[in-house]
Amino acid sequence: MSASLREVREARKFGLRELARALEVDPRLLSQWELGIRVPPVEEVARILGYLRVDRTVTNRLLFLAQHVKDPNWLDSNPSDLPAALTAVMQCERSASLITNWSPLIIPGLLQTPDYARALLAASDIKVEEVDVRLVSRLKRQRILSGYDPVRLKAIISELAIREVVGDADVMSDQIDHLLRLAVTSNISVRILPGEVGYHPGKGGMFALYEFPSDPAIVLLEHHHASAFVNELGAIASYRKLVKLLSGKALSEEASRALLQEMAR
Repeated sequence: MSASLREVREARKFGLRELARALEVDPRLLSQWELGIRVPPVEEVARILGYLRVDRTVTNRLLFLAQHVKDPNWLDSNPSDLPAALTAVMQCERSASLITNWSPLIIPGLLQTPDYARALLAASDIKVEEVDVRLVSRLKRQRILSGYDPVRLKAIISELAIREVVGDADVMSDQIDHLLRLAVTSNISVRILPGEVGYHPGKGGMFALYEFPSDPAIVLLEHHHASAFVNELGAIASYRKLVKLLSGKALSEEASRALLQEMAR
């Protein structure tokens, strides 16, 4: 539903702030509705569609979705084909000016090779017939890192994730070579956090911090069967501190490339 709201607005050639002014809605709130981070009330969906003069078929479909969508608690545990949480992630990635990834156990999705991604998906509880759909979606997401005005990405990856064999040795060799190629790209920073570093709060799990040109930052937390979006200011500040802590423990970009090159031999 969130992506559809954005599509109908753009199809009518309305800017986000322009529509927000017309509806007397906070543009940050409207942005969150379109990103799928917050679910708009049914009456607000109806008001948006009415103002944009959307046809009855589309209106009925979107109103049905608005009426039956799960109550938002920043959680989505729907493992279906392309769940709402994944749509929101894609919107965040496309809109962000800077993404900071912390990955303690696996290579971040935006930096994965097709074979590495397929091995991960095949080892999960995703149905076999859905693996290809997820794989294509994941690879399409990586396009934000290339082309005109690419998104900046800061990836802090645990050495454990680099040494953990996903697929087989050939898959991992190709994945490390891929990281080395990306690590010299001007908009991508890859830093490895050594395995011998003791306990730190980052071991609690992976997260992504999305920074936007004009909207408040958002943190994505990911787990096996659920994902959570956080935008409360105090929580965001806590994750910024965690990024600073992890950055202080990680190898420099040059030392990280040297470690990757050593592993690639």
